[in-house]
Amino acid sequence: MIKKEKLKMAVEILIFFLKIGFFTFGGGWSILTQMQKEFVERRRLITEEELLDITVVGRSLPGMMITNISMLFGYHVGGILCGFTALIGIVLPSLIILSLVAIFYDMVKDNSYAAHALVGIRAAVVPIIGSAAFKMRKSAFKSKISYGLAVVAFAFCLFSNVSIGIIVLFAAFAGVLTAGRIEV
Repeated sequence: MIKKEKLKMAVEILIFFLKIGFFTFGGGWSILTQMQKEFVERRRLITEEELLDITVVGRSLPGMMITNISMLFGYHVGGILCGFTALIGIVLPSLIILSLVAIFYDMVKDNSYAAHALVGIRAAVVPIIGSAAFKMRKSAFKSKISYGLAVVAFAFCLFSNVSIGIIVLFAAFAGVLTAGRIEV
């Protein structure tokens, strides 16, 4: 990619991540849904499989999931420059908003309108996250073994205190053991 095209891509990525950073509620999974719609479905910059791979790596690294995923995505589509612009774009809105919330917290902490707005936002976030998971299922589930691993992992998440990291490591180990039986 020539320099001018890389710079244009970096600016587009910065603007996208600033926009979703300021206007997407629900945390990393909700933002991931927006990335899937924008970069997989609309722009076709990456495939669902690539986004899923980036998500898996980003989730397994220390730190905030969405900052890791944003950086990895930017790097994947445009190198170091796009990686850093994605990171700045996703972090800067939170820094600004949290600073404002901290400044005005005492004024809004007992405001019933703010509390009711948050109830509505939480109710909308769950289906947004669920729709992203539903759309990514084809990329994640390549065989019956994949479905089995998902059921076991889901059960561990719901009914045990086993660390998410241990569950992921178990699933990775199981994937390696079944390597000849999973379509890739």
